[in-house]
Amino acid sequence: MSELITPELVSLDEDLGAERRSVIRYLAEQVAAQGRSTEVDALYADALAREEKTSTGVPGGIAIPHCRSKAVSEATLAMARLSPAVDFGAKDGPADLVFFIAAPDGADQEHLKLLSKLARSLIRKDFTASLRSAQTPADVVALVNGALGIGEPATTGDGAHAAGTARGDRSSEAAATLGTSPAGTDTTGPAVEHGRSTDTKVRRLVAVTACPTGIAHTYMAADSLVAAAKERGIDLQVETQGSSGATPLDPAVIAAADAVIFAVDVDVRDKQRFAGLPVISAPVKRGIDEPGEMVEEALAAASNPNARRVTGTAGGEQTDDDGGRDGIGSTLKRALLTGVSYMIPFVAGGGLLIALGFLLGGYLITDTADAIVLENTFGNLPEGGLATYLGAVAFKIGQLSLGFLVPALAGYIAYALADRPGIAPGFVAGAVAGFMGAGFLGGIVGGLLAGYVALMIGRLAVPRWLRSLMPVVIIPLLASIVASGLMFLVLGGPIAAITDGLNNWLSGLTGTAAVGLGLILGLMMAVDLGGPVNKVAYSFAVAGLGAGSIDNQAPWQIMAAVMAAGMVPPLAMALATVIDRRRFTVAERENGKAAWLLGAAFISEGAIPFAAADPLRVIPASLLGSAVTGAIVMGTGVTSQAPHGGIFVFFAIGNVAMFVVAIIVGTIISALAVIGLKRYATSKKDAPVAEPVAA
Repeated sequence: MSELITPELVSLDEDLGAERRSVIRYLAEQVAAQGRSTEVDALYADALAREEKTSTGVPGGIAIPHCRSKAVSEATLAMARLSPAVDFGAKDGPADLVFFIAAPDGADQEHLKLLSKLARSLIRKDFTASLRSAQTPADVVALVNGALGIGEPATTGDGAHAAGTARGDRSSEAAATLGTSPAGTDTTGPAVEHGRSTDTKVRRLVAVTACPTGIAHTYMAADSLVAAAKERGIDLQVETQGSSGATPLDPAVIAAADAVIFAVDVDVRDKQRFAGLPVISAPVKRGIDEPGEMVEEALAAASNPNARRVTGTAGGEQTDDDGGRDGIGSTLKRALLTGVSYMIPFVAGGGLLIALGFLLGGYLITDTADAIVLENTFGNLPEGGLATYLGAVAFKIGQLSLGFLVPALAGYIAYALADRPGIAPGFVAGAVAGFMGAGFLGGIVGGLLAGYVALMIGRLAVPRWLRSLMPVVIIPLLASIVASGLMFLVLGGPIAAITDGLNNWLSGLTGTAAVGLGLILGLMMAVDLGGPVNKVAYSFAVAGLGAGSIDNQAPWQIMAAVMAAGMVPPLAMALATVIDRRRFTVAERENGKAAWLLGAAFISEGAIPFAAADPLRVIPASLLGSAVTGAIVMGTGVTSQAPHGGIFVFFAIGNVAMFVVAIIVGTIISALAVIGLKRYATSKKDAPVAEPVAA
C-alpha cells in the first residue's frame, strides 16, 4: 500500500490567502503535482462541493476538507500549517492546521480506515500540539504515520519525539475504543448487562454518526461524543455509518439504552431499530463542536416523558438552529419532496403511457378506451386496427397509473413524517382526497395530517407488551380514522373548492398572464439548479400533472415550461464552452461535453459545476435564458404530459417544434450572457484560461 502522505505534500507556515477556497485549491494542486490526481480542477470542484455541504472546520484550530473524487488516483493526505490562519467555519475561530483528505471514488477499505483514523487523531490535543511544533515536513509525516500506526516510530525532531511518545497512548486508546471489531462500532464505559437498567446512577446512551462522505466527520463526532460521555460517567456506544464500514449496534445494547443521539447529515440506516427511544438529532458537525451539550440533552430527554421519540423517520438531515430539532419548515419541505419523489414513477409511467395511447389511438381514445380494452382482443381488433387497440391498452394502463398519483403523494408524505406506520393512513387519506375531488392539494393536506397523527400516536408511552402492535395495527388504524375522518367531515369539501378554483384559474390563463407565469417558473428552475427553489417549481408542476386533460391543458403547459426552462442552463453552459473555450478551464470544457446530454435529458444539475466555480456570472445568465424559455413555452401553449426526460420524450410533448425553439432561444441567450459577463465583468485576478501547449 502506497504512502498516504509524503514530505512533498506538507507545507509549513504558508500564507495561502484569506479564504478557504484558496487553501483547498493549493492543496488540490499539491496532490496533482505528486501524480495522485489526474485533474486539479475536478478535484478542487469535488472538494469545494463537499465543503459547501458542511464546513470542515472543527474546534482547536483544525480543518479537514475532504472528498471522494474520480480525479484521485490513490488515497492521499496533503497538509498545510497556515500563517495566517483561515476561517473554515469552526465556532472557536480560524484554522491553522489544515489536512486535505483526497480519496479515490472507489477507495479500498484499508485506506478509508487509515483516513478515518487520522481524522480521529486530530481531536487529540497532544497530537495537534506536536503538529504545531514540528520543524520539518518530514517530522509531520512521522507524526501522521505514528498516529496511523504505520511505518517506524519517529526518533528525530521535537515533533517526531512527541509522536513517538504519544503513539503508545494512541494505540492503547484505539484498542479500548475500537477493540477488535470492525470500524463501524465504537464503545466506551464499563461492561454492562443488557436490559434496561433500574439503577438510576447508571445511564446508558447509544448514538449514530454519519456524514455524506463518511471519512472524517463521522468518526470525529463519534470520538467526541464518546469522550464527552466518559467525562460524565455515562455508558455511550456509537455506531459509525461511514465509508470504512459499519457494524450495527447489538439489539440488546439498543434495548438497554435510555436515549439515542443521531449526529447525522444523511439518513440513518435501519432507523426503526431505535423506535420508542427518546432522540436528540443534529448535524454531524454538532457532534464534534458540542458533544457535551448533546449528551446532556439526551440525558434530559431520557427523563422527560414528553420528549421526542424515534418513530423510524425516513429523513436524516437535520438543522442545528433549534438545538437539534428540525424546524417546521425543513420538516415540511422534506416530507413534501419525499412524497413527490415517490409519486414521480406513477406520474412518469402513467403520463408517458397516456401520451403513447394518444399517439397510437388518437385523442378520441379517451372516449372509447374502456370499451375497446374490455371487448376486444388481438383476434378481435376494433375499428382502426392494431394501433387503436394498443393505443387503448396503453391509455388505460396510464390512466390507472395516474390514479395512484394522489394516494401515493399522501402516503409517502406520511411515510416521511412517521415512517412505515404512516404509509397506510397516508394512502387512505389520499384516496379520500381523490374521491372528494380535492386533487393534489387534498393529497398534501391528507398526507401531512396522517403523518403527524401517526407520529403523535407513536410517541405515546405504552407498555412493552403493546409496543410490537403499535406500528402494524394501532397506529395505522387510529391515524386512518382521524386523518380520513377529518378529510370526509371537515377538510375535503373546502379543499375541493379551492382545487376547482385553481384549475379554473390555470385554464383561463392566456396572453400576458400565461407568459408571466412561465417567466416566474423559468426563474425558479434556474435560480439554484436542482436546489429547493427548483424543486418547488418542479413539484408544483408534477403534482398538478394528473389534473390535465384535453379540455384543461394548463397543467400540461406548466409542466412543459418547467421542463424546458430546466434544460436551458446545462445546454447554455455547453454551448458557451464551444463558442469561447478560453473563458473556461479544462475541467469546465470537459463538463461542457457532458452537459449537452444532461441538458437534453432535463437534468439541470449539469450546470452546477459551472455555477459552483463562478456563481456571480453563471446564475444570472441562466436566469435570463430560462425565464425567456418559460415565457415562450407558456405563451405559445406548448404542453408536456411527461414529468421528465427532456427531448427524449418528444412524443409526449404537444407542439414539439415550439418546445425546441423555446429551448434554443433560451440556450443562446444564456450562453451569450455568460460569455459577455466573463469577458466584461471581470476582476483583475481573472484572466482567460490558456490553451494547453503541446510538449
